[in-house]
Amino acid sequence: MKNLLVTGYRAHELNIFNQKHEGIAYIKQAVTNKLIPLIEEGLEWVITPGQYGVDLWACEAAIDLRRRYPQLKCSILAAYANPEENWKEDKQDYFRQMTEQVDYYGAVSKQPYSGVWQLTARDDMLLRKSDGLLLVYDEDAGEASPKFIKQKALKKQEKEDYPVLIITAEDIESLVNERQAEGFEAGAPADDPYEW
Repeated sequence: MKNLLVTGYRAHELNIFNQKHEGIAYIKQAVTNKLIPLIEEGLEWVITPGQYGVDLWACEAAIDLRRRYPQLKCSILAAYANPEENWKEDKQDYFRQMTEQVDYYGAVSKQPYSGVWQLTARDDMLLRKSDGLLLVYDEDAGEASPKFIKQKALKKQEKEDYPVLIITAEDIESLVNERQAEGFEAGAPADDPYEW
């Protein structure tokens, strides 16, 4: 696998409303843990849609991993021009920092948001350009936006070799418990680092 699409929940779907939330560190660690063996097997690109949440935290994880794996590249492929323009200022700043640090930033549509067709076109392109999907999603906690990309990825998987890797709430909870047992202090309670 050379190109991996990484996406999942948007921050608000996890009740995360700022970059200081304790759960972010655990999500990034869970993504990092999944990426390392893939990089060691030849992964070259982490590709995200760049939405505020798992997408940007995955970019951070990939950027951090470049210190150890300088061959790793990261890209954001947004659905439309200036997706951050209606976000709060701190989120806009964070998004712009990420776009400056990734190896490639682009938008499927050069227009501002004009309809769901742009999101569909983006998802179709991301699936075409990737060899597999890493998704932070837990259906047992209820449906949310990641269900759409998961459904498309599973359809692609039926026709070709397209791995779909999932990070669930249970995976992250295990990481929280493990880290707290080691004395890691991120400030998140062991039983619920964030709400799904």
